[in-house]
Amino acid sequence: MNLPIYMDHHATTPVDPRVLDAMLPYFTRKFGNAASGNHDFGHEAHDAVETARGQVADAIGAISAEIIFTSGATESNNLALSGVIRQYAERGNHIITTAIEHSSVLDTARDLERSGVTVTYLPVGRDGIVDPAHVQRAITGQTVLISVMYANNEIGTIQPIPAIGALARANDILFHTDAAQALGKVPIDVVADHIDLMSLSAHKTYGPKGIGALYLRRRKPRIRLTPMIHGGGHERGLRSGTLPVPLIVGFGKAAEIAVNEMDSESRRVAALRDKLKTLIMDRLDGVTVNGSESHRLPNNLNMSFAGVDGESVLLGLKGVALSTGSACSTAEPEASHVLKALGLPPERLQSSIRFGLGRFNTDEEVTYVADRLETAIADLRKLSPRHHSTGSPSAPTNSN
Repeated sequence: MNLPIYMDHHATTPVDPRVLDAMLPYFTRKFGNAASGNHDFGHEAHDAVETARGQVADAIGAISAEIIFTSGATESNNLALSGVIRQYAERGNHIITTAIEHSSVLDTARDLERSGVTVTYLPVGRDGIVDPAHVQRAITGQTVLISVMYANNEIGTIQPIPAIGALARANDILFHTDAAQALGKVPIDVVADHIDLMSLSAHKTYGPKGIGALYLRRRKPRIRLTPMIHGGGHERGLRSGTLPVPLIVGFGKAAEIAVNEMDSESRRVAALRDKLKTLIMDRLDGVTVNGSESHRLPNNLNMSFAGVDGESVLLGLKGVALSTGSACSTAEPEASHVLKALGLPPERLQSSIRFGLGRFNTDEEVTYVADRLETAIADLRKLSPRHHSTGSPSAPTNSN
């Protein structure tokens, strides 16, 4: 076993060696611009881009022409929300989303509010799941877009996307989902789930950073957007700029591998996650699991530890990479907006740790992390007057 151990795969993932092998020729020998249509170098790059476009489309049940390459899910989320509001202004100015979305959705929504758009931020239950009935009740005659993330990046909860998609379709409202965390971990079918727009990012699924995609439905109905970036007319005029061919090739290969190996990898990683959870809860009291345990990504475990501060725990875990929340949230020392939305008490907000297991983690690493965590928390609790004065629960508890 080699240190350090990486268990922060919701923040980013290492590039799979097979993905790197596919990318390397497009940095050197195959360096053409995909928009150069008058020579073989350009043709070669263009063909590589279209192959990758097909690989990404196949991973979500789409067709190649419905994939628009972007710099990542953050840009895709911005383009989806802003592009819909501008394009369909005559239909309405109301967006429905949830309180636990990624900051790139929430910040875009707040920016749109400043320009007169109305946004409804739906609550979630203690399990982190939005009730489709709440979505239905939030719909007005001005609602033009519903945006609900597929799976949460902190607590791993998977939302009832098929039910929400059906509601949106029945009410003639566009439906967008941020699926950056879901790709390659759970089956995705944009047609069956009535998804009109979907944001994706390569670096969450063992591909390179700096490349993502926006799925944009072209059939029944055909969705149109007002672009944010102009100049050159690339990506059907929706995202101008020279295409980063090596990154796109890597994204395509990563998507292909993720889907082909999803079933076996999900089972393996879920088994490691469950072992980690069992080891922790058998050894430590005052532990709670945050978010649904039945509707959850196979690699996610978010736990609160009574009597300790999450950041202090991480400092005591030298050689282990974990986090207390989203890597994309503000640097301000503020409790997670996701955990706040669950209604957790203040002490649990500050004592949470997110475990994100991945493709290259091993059984030996899980045991090591559990051992180190037990020691670190025991040491911190000895120093905690609050823990000694109040005590901790006599048995492990769960938030559900």
